[in-house]
Amino acid sequence: MKPIWKGAITFGLVSIPVKVVTAVRESTLDLDMLDSRDLSHIKYKRVNEETGKEVPFEQIVKGYKYKGDYVVLEEEDFIEADIEKSKTIDILNFVDESEIETIYYEQPYYLEPEEAGKKAYGLLRDALAAAGKVGVTLFVMRKKESLAILLPYDKVIVLDRIRFQEEIVDPSQLDLPPHSKARPKELAVAKQLIDQLTEEFDISSYKDTYSKKLLNIIHAKATGKRTVKKVPKPRIVHHKGEDLMATLKASLTEKKRRKAA
Repeated sequence: MKPIWKGAITFGLVSIPVKVVTAVRESTLDLDMLDSRDLSHIKYKRVNEETGKEVPFEQIVKGYKYKGDYVVLEEEDFIEADIEKSKTIDILNFVDESEIETIYYEQPYYLEPEEAGKKAYGLLRDALAAAGKVGVTLFVMRKKESLAILLPYDKVIVLDRIRFQEEIVDPSQLDLPPHSKARPKELAVAKQLIDQLTEEFDISSYKDTYSKKLLNIIHAKATGKRTVKKVPKPRIVHHKGEDLMATLKASLTEKKRRKAA
């Protein structure tokens, strides 16, 4: 796989040369934007706001508006901001992965060692697994500083980028119900429903069926076949003032009925 970044993991005095490669891919269909009148492909153009003329990519620069005027940044400016972090993935400390809230997780990547760093890479991977810890690191990729954790996954070390605390929106402005508002009996039945629906997590059992169904519709339309339009089943929505306990109990009964079927 083609690397998107090259550098080194620094671990104490140890430096492990690595390549960063993509660890995930989208399962959604690649749909193009078309003109409905003649199905011509829609293209985006980078245009000058003042002249309306298209600007060649090589003439585009990046700038920051400072006191009303733009300061243009060159490629060396981004590197100079922190030349060390532009070339290294520095392990700052180690923590238990369970201490990191899931809302912080953003994007995983694979780290592939260069030939000279394979022994040290294997040692770090196995040591992380044996200790049950993850490494917390800071690095710069694509002109952006990122916080991430390093964790072993089978034979590979995963670089899992996580968000900084200041990037998380404070939910205190949302209209949310207070804790312990539910009645004890309602809470008990809700927990019973959760227990009834609890299973061992198996990631392979979850599939992107929407894209497959959409592809079937595309195939049918392309071959001139008619598709039967499905009508969604009406769902029960609980409203304030309705008997929540009755709805919960009905859910338990429904689950039992499905199991028996």
